[in-house]
Formats: sequence, C-alpha cells, structure tokens
Amino acid sequence: MQDFEAQAHAFGEQIEAELAEGHLSFPTALDISLRIKRLADSPDSSLDEIATVVKAEPVLSAKAVRMANAVALNPYSAPITNVSDAVQRIGLASLRCLAFAVAAEQLAQDHRSPRMRTLASGLWMHSVDVAAWAYALAHELKIANPDTAMFGGMMIDIGQFLLVARAADYPALETNIERFAEFVSTWNEPIGRAVLETFELPESILDAFECGNPYGGSWPPTDLSDLIFVASLAAETPNPFDKLLGNDRRLSLLDTASSRIDKLELEELLDAARTKRQIVLAAVCG
Repeated sequence: MQDFEAQAHAFGEQIEAELAEGHLSFPTALDISLRIKRLADSPDSSLDEIATVVKAEPVLSAKAVRMANAVALNPYSAPITNVSDAVQRIGLASLRCLAFAVAAEQLAQDHRSPRMRTLASGLWMHSVDVAAWAYALAHELKIANPDTAMFGGMMIDIGQFLLVARAADYPALETNIERFAEFVSTWNEPIGRAVLETFELPESILDAFECGNPYGGSWPPTDLSDLIFVASLAAETPNPFDKLLGNDRRLSLLDTASSRIDKLELEELLDAARTKRQIVLAAVCG
C-alpha cells in the first residue's frame, strides 16, 4: 500500500509538472499519429509524403487499404490495392483517426502489466465504438464532417488511455486497480483536454469533452458536441473504468438528456445509422 501511495504521488506530480509546462510526454507508439497529423496539417506536404509514412507501419498500411475498400468509403467498388490510392480515397481526417486507432491498439497490446493491458484494450474498444457511431451519425444527420466526428469520437477516452499507458512507469499502481481508477478519474479531464489541444481539434469538439457537459440542444442533434454525446450514448462497448467506479455511464447520459431526447426517436436514428457504423467498425478493427 505504501508503494502505491508513493508512486501515485510521484505520478501525480509528474503530470502536474507536464501540464504546467504545456508539454505532455507521449508514449512512443503515438508518435506516428502526431507525425501524420503534422504532415496532414502542413500545406507543403504532399499525399506521397504522407503515404510514405503510412507505408512504414505495416498494420496501418493494411488497415488503410481495408478502409478504402469499405463500401461506405468506396461505393462504386473500384478496388484499391495500394497505400497511395488508399490515402487519397479515405482522406486525411480519416487517416489521422485510423493512425491513432492503430497506435493505441498496439500500445494496449504492448503494456507490460496484464491488468493494465486489459484496461487499455477495453478503453480502445470503447473509443472505436464511439468513433464509429460518430461517423455514422454524422453521415445520417448531415450536420458535421463525418471524418472530423469520427476523430472526435476516437478521442473520447484519450485522457484515461494516456494515463494507463504512462502507468507502465509506476508498476505499483496495478496492485490496487480500484484506487488507480480513482486516480484516473482525478486527472482524466485535464490530461484529456491537453491531448486534444495537442491534436488541435476544433473548439466545437473540445467543448464536447468538458466534464459533465450535458446534451445542449434540441432534437435531433445540430452540432458536433451533441452528436458526440449521442455517439457516447449509443456505444455498446462499456468504458472499463465506469465498472470499476460503479458508474452506469449510458444510463447517466440518458438521464441527463431525458428532457430533450425522445427514446423512440433515438432508437430510430440509431437503427438508421447502424449499418454504416458496423462498416466503419469493421474497417478500423479488421
């Protein structure tokens, strides 16, 4: 117990220092995501340069081609057989999301602690689930760029995910997962927002991740914040920390929005978006 206290304190101090300096330390596995993001944001970068970076990561290459051939992104069934064509087909926003998803999946699998690896894998699956719903709902409602919505959804658990990844340096924390969950709940919001700012997401998405942010508009959703709220509500894969903390997040979200969201209309919207969600989910997870 003393080791847990000491390492939790040291971890907290490290996080506080990094936030104060405005420079978070990212695990190496996420470097490729940031590299692709920076290339995608630079007007001097070409698609060939970006494709070259993608080709250096075999899993990302394979998934980019797979996503490009998904019916949702390639409705005319023209087969995509190389990375350069795949990057052009899926677009840079989707590629950024896919690169993060691949890096996060690998990070989860590589975690030294089996218990932490299970948590990381659960967070990854929940994030992908929310991202797939966000993409599908954006297509259905036509109120936001689906690629932007997908990337926003993918970042839903980023604060928790980064804390789990960095916990590899503090092995005593796995001795009491319930107390570690409380530690994560304390730091989740400031860490999550710092990461989102690093990825330079639009302010409309940043607002969607404010702690306790309720469903703000009328039905159906008309902005990205409410769309991601509904995607979180629709997610069928639970966040593992919710169980550890005794929270029923889905019920809590529904209660928060009960006066604004008609349950029958919600189910009709989810039914309409479900097929596209399944296609995107298969493309990212396959």
